[in-house]
Amino acid sequence: MRVMRWKQRDPFNPLSDFEQLQNEINRLFETERYPTMSGLFDRVISPEIDVVENEDGFVVSCDLPGVEIGDIDVSIADNVLTLKGEKKEESHSPDSKVYRRESWSGSFQRTLALPKAVDTSAVGAVMRSGVLTINLPKREEVKPKQIAVKVQ
Repeated sequence: MRVMRWKQRDPFNPLSDFEQLQNEINRLFETERYPTMSGLFDRVISPEIDVVENEDGFVVSCDLPGVEIGDIDVSIADNVLTLKGEKKEESHSPDSKVYRRESWSGSFQRTLALPKAVDTSAVGAVMRSGVLTINLPKREEVKPKQIAVKVQ
């Protein structure tokens, strides 16, 4: 719950009430309602992604609840990963009233520039429980190698 604090009105400034109202309105818009865009072609409403690097490669996870697997397109071109899709709006009967809708629907697109270390010929993607996981393995020549040292 947000508590509004009002300052004492300055009796010598007739615009102080308007300034205070403007400050309160500005505070309403300080928080981000949608994820920030990270790619050139990303849309305002885009699913959030996580990118994790491990020894063998990179793992991209994207939460896509309510999105059908046939409505997702994952592609790589010129070392750029593009994730496109559409989340269809849930249909309601004509006599029902929607009082609040916080879930998003519509088309989306996310783009990620991939490091040169990614082997784009061995990329794999799996959708499980509404989470799309894309495995981006590293090329063999950039993986760390263990060299056994013999003690004599």
